[in-house]
Amino acid sequence: MLTRRELFWVVSPLAVQLARADWPQFRGPGGRGVPAQQAGLPETWSDTRNVDWKIGIPGAGWSSPIVMDGKVFLTSALADDITGPPKGGFYEGAVDSPKSGAEHRWLVHCLDVTSGEPEWQTEVHRGIPRGSRHRKNTYASETAVTEGEYVYVHVGDLATWALDYKGNILWEKPWMAVQTRWGYGTASSPALHQNRLYITNDNEEQSYIVALDKLTGQEIWRVNRNEPTTWSTPFVWENGLRTEIVTAGRNKVRSYDLDGKLLWELSGMSALSIPTPFSAGDFLYVTSGYIGSPERPIYAIRPGAKGDISPATGSTSNEFVAWSVPQGGPYHPSAVVYQGLYYTLYDRGFLRCHDARTGVEVYGKQRISRESVNFTASMWAYNGKIFCLDESGTTYVIEAGQQFKLLGMNPLGEMCMATPAITDEALLIRTYSSLYRIRA
Repeated sequence: MLTRRELFWVVSPLAVQLARADWPQFRGPGGRGVPAQQAGLPETWSDTRNVDWKIGIPGAGWSSPIVMDGKVFLTSALADDITGPPKGGFYEGAVDSPKSGAEHRWLVHCLDVTSGEPEWQTEVHRGIPRGSRHRKNTYASETAVTEGEYVYVHVGDLATWALDYKGNILWEKPWMAVQTRWGYGTASSPALHQNRLYITNDNEEQSYIVALDKLTGQEIWRVNRNEPTTWSTPFVWENGLRTEIVTAGRNKVRSYDLDGKLLWELSGMSALSIPTPFSAGDFLYVTSGYIGSPERPIYAIRPGAKGDISPATGSTSNEFVAWSVPQGGPYHPSAVVYQGLYYTLYDRGFLRCHDARTGVEVYGKQRISRESVNFTASMWAYNGKIFCLDESGTTYVIEAGQQFKLLGMNPLGEMCMATPAITDEALLIRTYSSLYRIRA
């Protein structure tokens, strides 16, 4: 007789139907940002309206909350030199990459999802940070992942930890500090599949992807990668033919089998790769869109690829690339596929829509609102609506469908860059200082 946790991995496409309140990783089940259960989820809120609870989170961190078995997990880094979010926005003035000289405490927080009451707080490390961070980054930007028994926490230039659901540290896997591009720091979150944890570390010294035993933290295999620094999270793609690990890099998109063997690769990405790959229907979607690059592609890929599947010059498709858009990718937010449509959110406040099967443009770039500021958090969708959270803490609600229509704005009044979590009938939004549970 399989346990509930075993069923979660054996029948992963049905996992959210077995436990609809669970949101176990960045962007939830399948990394899609779309919950299977959508009835009753909130559509309007403010810092006082439809707030079930709000709790302060000590320290700084842009890791997203995750939820499993009634528990919320998230991370932060606490130090005396944390002074609050920069004023004027991240794109105004110099964009520096400071290195803190203050002692930091890396914390894992566990809260009760219903009441917001803290269950425990565990310090996993204490010390002076080894590297710098972009002002838009933090020392706790990687999102944790869980399978219902352990929670796995990762900081790319420090260590990976496994904790049980009582907050006890079960193992620690240290990592060497490496130089990142322009000193921007790390942000790629771990991916979990069955008994293995998959981690990419693309940097300016020696990039790699590694598989760890989830029970012990021991390395099972490691493959070096010819990549400069990226911040995209690896994606485990369970399709009808096989299971593969997809990584979005600057030089190439690469897919590996579960033993680290290269299956296929694809060239033509932008100079900085941040959005996370995901699948919807039969297709895998991979994108990147650094604003300073001429290449800002979207790729829709069919299962079963092998070798180099890059489209020929002047072409946007081939046997395994169902469709592509050479200059359509976003810089920070990951895309979402909802009700057959592929939505792209651009940092500067525009939304674009394509047919998810064909790549045909449904509508071009639409300015979301002249009141919006920059967007970093990834979109989510439910109840026939697309939700876009800007850095001021305002969520813009847009009608899903063939025409762009802004339905409303939900302000929280504090900086937001973490992607929210969705659980049962509630939404969890992390601001700079607090975590909100929003419920209709």
